[in-house]
Amino acid sequence: MNRNVPVPSMDECYELIRRYDMLENIIRHSEQVMNVAMALVANLRDPRVVQASLVQAAALLHDIAKTMTIGSRELRHDLIGGRMMRELGYDAIAEIVDSHVVFEGFSPEGDLEERELVFYADKRVMHDRIVSIDDRVDDLVRRYGVNPRIVTLITENKNFVLRVERKIQGFLTRDIGEIVAELC
Repeated sequence: MNRNVPVPSMDECYELIRRYDMLENIIRHSEQVMNVAMALVANLRDPRVVQASLVQAAALLHDIAKTMTIGSRELRHDLIGGRMMRELGYDAIAEIVDSHVVFEGFSPEGDLEERELVFYADKRVMHDRIVSIDDRVDDLVRRYGVNPRIVTLITENKNFVLRVERKIQGFLTRDIGEIVAELC
């Protein structure tokens, strides 16, 4: 639902990216996630169902804490990033950043949410390449599957991603696969 909440401009987003020393590869990933999310927004039957500027900024900032968690035992860069965004006064972005790894409160029949678009777009981008959901899940298992419980969580998440994809498709004027393929 379009909440018209305040969001940082693109210049302000890039200032935050510099302030938190995001690695170049994470910036490229985030830019590609933003490209996918905004392509989906551009193909909505009714673009007013989401706040496009919120999707754009949140997609760009979704991994804001990833650089600082690399090499640490902290695996929840999503929650750290959400906390950072809240401290900066960007509560709506914080909610999206919090949800881009573990998504709670999904309503398949509800209104389209900005966090669903960013969550889905993130699952379609491996490093800085747009890939299939299967390829992305395989990559996540290789990189983060440090124990059987995490591997199970990642692989079970694939079915959830497909449910989110079906929901988003219901709001689009074109096939989601075609939209994403045009970005490749």
